[in-house]
Amino acid sequence: LAIIMDGNNRWATLRGLTGIAGHEAGVERIRSILSAARSHSVEVVTLFAFSSENWHRPAHEVTGLMRLFANYLKKECEGLRDDGIRLRVVGNRNNFGNDLCELIDEAELMTQHGDFTLVLCVDYGGRWDIVQATRDIASKVKNNQMQVSAISESIFANQLQLKDLPDPDLCIRTGGEERISNFLLWHLAYTELFVCDCYWPDFSPVLLN
Repeated sequence: LAIIMDGNNRWATLRGLTGIAGHEAGVERIRSILSAARSHSVEVVTLFAFSSENWHRPAHEVTGLMRLFANYLKKECEGLRDDGIRLRVVGNRNNFGNDLCELIDEAELMTQHGDFTLVLCVDYGGRWDIVQATRDIASKVKNNQMQVSAISESIFANQLQLKDLPDPDLCIRTGGEERISNFLLWHLAYTELFVCDCYWPDFSPVLLN
């Protein structure tokens, strides 16, 4: 299951709240979604938490989102571990400070033995993922570690961020927009899409019934 969690800002605006308040409400929604996913025998949930394009948002919002991400790692990881949930964070970490990178490493280490996987895509873009994979393969060819003729779909997929996980069966997008917004471009090739008009903080699994 992959989810594009859209509509936090619009949800907050309707209620006269700040954008960050909307994102905080969105974080709270994650808990119930994980519980519902596990009850339906879903093994992997991948959330589009912060796209590479989100850096272009107002500076105060970006700062707030990074603080919210750090707080999530601090507050939720023990609970994730106790619930058997393995946390994976994928994306470009070059724009993160050392403290945040250390928090990510600690969270992944703490939860590494979980039998259910939660993937947070943070500073992630599908095009970026594909470009990084292409660079890795080009480097191997240049260094005579691989022949051009050996490059295949499976070889390419094995260079992507989610190389060890299955492609999503279903991708949900809240907020009503009918696009995937540079999310998992390779992985969603045969994925079913479900677009919901409600904003992410209001999303409930019952809407899928």
